[in-house]
Amino acid sequence: MDTGGLSRARGVGARPRRAADPACSPTGSERGALRCGVDVASSADVSDLLERFGDRYRARVFTEREVADCSAPVRAVEARSLAARFAAKEAAMKALHAAVPAPRWRDVEVVRAGDGSCFLELHGRALEIARAADVREMAMSLAHEGDVAVAFVVALS
Repeated sequence: MDTGGLSRARGVGARPRRAADPACSPTGSERGALRCGVDVASSADVSDLLERFGDRYRARVFTEREVADCSAPVRAVEARSLAARFAAKEAAMKALHAAVPAPRWRDVEVVRAGDGSCFLELHGRALEIARAADVREMAMSLAHEGDVAVAFVVALS
């Protein structure tokens, strides 16, 4: 899997330095700009989508690794995990200020580390947007409460 030479440990890690383009930063500053995104998703909605579209929905929105990480014999457990990942994808796109053409859902991937924590890995259009905005690092937090999953993403440029 091509991560464009960016660090997996931090999702979007440091890359070779280039001259700063103030137009890429929402604050107009060279470094230290924070961008954030937050989103919520209903595990009941994801469960309904899994019931209606099954593997077609999984393949359109999630990577094979995400599907494998979330697979469970009980649909409610799978839906809860996939809902958190969907919220993370939305939150990441908001933090990146993703424009048209927008990234594909699979361009933002939630990866589970060996210790059980999760981080973002960007591909395709999402990676292009991050590079253009000189995003050096992204951090993410996921939570579940009842039927609701929430994700908060911060990007540092």
